[in-house]
Amino acid sequence: MYNSAYFHTILNAIQSKYSKLSADTATEMFSCLKPLSISKNTLLVREGQYADKTYYIIKGCARAYYVKDGKEITDWFAFENEFICSIHSFFNDVPSPHYIEILEDSDLLEITRADAITLCDKHHDFERLQKEVVVHTLLKLQKRVESLLFETAHSRYQSLLAAQPDITLRIPLTHIASHLGITLETLSRIRSPKYVI
Repeated sequence: MYNSAYFHTILNAIQSKYSKLSADTATEMFSCLKPLSISKNTLLVREGQYADKTYYIIKGCARAYYVKDGKEITDWFAFENEFICSIHSFFNDVPSPHYIEILEDSDLLEITRADAITLCDKHHDFERLQKEVVVHTLLKLQKRVESLLFETAHSRYQSLLAAQPDITLRIPLTHIASHLGITLETLSRIRSPKYVI
């Protein structure tokens, strides 16, 4: 299913960002992964769905969002070499409280909760990898909460650009504004070259 160069490129990216894996663990992990090519605007997860899969993004990006009173509230974005899933549903086997949408034509690797549990039980290094992925995601979400509480709208926008410089070329501004907790009009104003802090 994977040629050697493709296998090693993805494995090196995962190991560089998260945690090292033994050759045996890596081989077994890749045997459990399902490659997917998903079109832009596809919903991977819907609110209320039991979501027992997590996705590693090889190419493309996605967002997790809630719908409150008919309004979409973007919680987080995921890009290349990141994982995305319905955290509550995947780990607690409960209905998903949010949606996951693909924002660009994307190449993903999918793994089921059952396979992840089996790999964790058999390989401590995979268990460590899963822990690092969860910690990475939780720290990212915590940083957003702190940003919403303590930073100005302009500072939040600058922090987002520092983390993902090409985000405005890849993500609709409406989603970015929602993620930053501001209106589209406010985002347009702070993006203006004439904006004064």
